[in-house]
Amino acid sequence: MNAREQLRMLILAVLDRQPEHGYAIAQAINTRSEGLLRAREGTLYPALHALEAEGLIESQEHEVAGRTRREYRLTEKGRAALARTRRDWQAQVGAVQAVLGGNA
Repeated sequence: MNAREQLRMLILAVLDRQPEHGYAIAQAINTRSEGLLRAREGTLYPALHALEAEGLIESQEHEVAGRTRREYRLTEKGRAALARTRRDWQAQVGAVQAVLGGNA
């Protein structure tokens, strides 16, 4: 799984908990990974647009404190894609651990 696919998986995982706007998605990725992973604006928004074009997420604009924010939510198609991606990721992690040996 390359970095682009990982970002897509992370976005879907964040949205699996609740709808969020772009900045909150980036913050959730950073916070949940304890600062090890970052979703930069230049890669986050193109990924969000691609996921939306594929029907995996949908968005709606809301006004918050006088500002318009686009909130993203997972679709049923997105939930199914996330489940597949999680299985693929676990298989990949298992394969790497088998090569590394021990409890790596």
